[in-house]
Amino acid sequence: MRYSNLFIPTMRETPSGINAISHILMLRAGYVRQLAAGLFIFLPLGWRVLNKINTILKEEMERIGAQEISMPILHPAEIWQQTGRWYTIKEEMFRLKDRTGRDMCLGMTHEEIMAWIASKEIKSYRQLPQIWYQIQTKLRDEARPRGGVLRTREFIMKDSYSFDIDWKGLDESYRLHTEAYHRIFTRCGLLYYQVESDPGIMGDLESHEFMAPTPAGEDDIVLCDNCDYAANIEVAKANLPTLLPLNLEFKEIYTPQKKSVKEVSEFLNIDEKFFIKTLLVISEKNEPVLVMLRGDQELNEKKLAKIIGEFTFATFEQAEEILGVELGFVGPIGHNIKKIADLSIQREIHYISGANKKDYHLQGIVPGVHFEAQWTDIRKVKERDLCPKCGKSVRVEKAIEVGNIFKLGTKYTEPLHAYFLDRDGVEKPIIMGSYGIGTARVAAAAIEQNYDKDGIIWPKSISPFDIEIIPLNMGDAKTVKLAEELYEKVGEIYNSFADRHMEVLIDDRDERPGVKFKDADLIGIPIQVIIGEKALKENKIEIRKRRTKESKLVSINKAVVEIVNSYYETY
Repeated sequence: MRYSNLFIPTMRETPSGINAISHILMLRAGYVRQLAAGLFIFLPLGWRVLNKINTILKEEMERIGAQEISMPILHPAEIWQQTGRWYTIKEEMFRLKDRTGRDMCLGMTHEEIMAWIASKEIKSYRQLPQIWYQIQTKLRDEARPRGGVLRTREFIMKDSYSFDIDWKGLDESYRLHTEAYHRIFTRCGLLYYQVESDPGIMGDLESHEFMAPTPAGEDDIVLCDNCDYAANIEVAKANLPTLLPLNLEFKEIYTPQKKSVKEVSEFLNIDEKFFIKTLLVISEKNEPVLVMLRGDQELNEKKLAKIIGEFTFATFEQAEEILGVELGFVGPIGHNIKKIADLSIQREIHYISGANKKDYHLQGIVPGVHFEAQWTDIRKVKERDLCPKCGKSVRVEKAIEVGNIFKLGTKYTEPLHAYFLDRDGVEKPIIMGSYGIGTARVAAAAIEQNYDKDGIIWPKSISPFDIEIIPLNMGDAKTVKLAEELYEKVGEIYNSFADRHMEVLIDDRDERPGVKFKDADLIGIPIQVIIGEKALKENKIEIRKRRTKESKLVSINKAVVEIVNSYYETY
């Protein structure tokens, strides 16, 4: 392709109010433009990158026997009503009515539609297993779109679905997708982790996420470098060192205007570990719940929500009405309401918590003696907690979710009557799995992991072009002639790495060398072939690697071979 024919509107200035590197560079390098909050236009370079990623997705899906289909974006409400998600999904779903007044929605995902078609077409065990996939537009009314293409309202996703006769078959489909995902993300040049995750609205069975570590990530993941433990912080577990006993007489302590654990800890000069943080929350059923954690720990709201449903923290007025106590002085003793206590609170230890009396705390509280509760894991894992598998310290890292896999079981097939007859003629529900990858998220994660002060450094598998030829003086006949010859010859070379011919961009603009160099570094193509008058006098050209900025002069008669070799040496 010729630069002069391509629409590549690069920007010199960094847009204001934007923090994610991928967002900044995609705008500056002319890969995307923003239409509205969470809505992006992919320009020619950006679309080429997405197509490279989609090609990898298709190859790896078909390698495991998946068949590509296409589902509608517009869905009738009754299918979602049958599974119940029409009612449980809130504002995130785009809803509308057609001209007849029929309720419709725009597809966030396609479990219901896939299960519906399976219910119509699959009747016998002989038709199973099946894996169907699509690369399709999805829509989600995000409350706070952010991070450029990382969290949008409209996005392109590869979603595949497996259909099996039993749980053993689902395990095999899950394994096939797991291995395919490892190949996909490796081929896309990503550093990634497979982590345990929360199934969320998808179901209650096993699920994993594939996370690309980067400081711009929206998620925290917990990792153990000593073993293979990895989990999203929403579901991560970890152990705490055993707390050595501290003998405290059971009595009230005057703590004037000291409400938080930190304030009381400093006032009494006693470590926060020996406190019980007592919180009052109101469940979605309007039920008050007393929640207790060790003083130095934080509540994991996702874990608590899995137990009591969505909840809100009680206001001062609600605390006074329900408990008769001012917030900040609430304790675990008394109160005839539901109580949930985190496992970090050891039963044999003496603790301090609110005395249920303004300006007073109570010391010497022994869990299991002075109060009982539902004991469960509701805390947020922190850096240097102990791995639940090997006991070594864990670390917490920011990451971008680029893919997920779910075991759905019969969550969708039973309500949509997707049944089959087994070998004995017995009717059984199809066992289902769901597997997604966000194409634009892969591109953004690749940028977040591969850039420098000058711009993007694409992994060569998903770069919009393989080679960029940069003739510095378009007014010089010899320069132009050589550039055109290399453009033709390199473009004829078969790229065995990508199973296609080399894709070459020639910068045929009549621009200053400085402009061409800046644009080349900004858009991030792996190999730059620079044709300058000084080198030409010695019958040489310069080959420069974008990632390392390593460059070398090679003779013109060896140029094609050296260019191709340099490409294959590049990550």
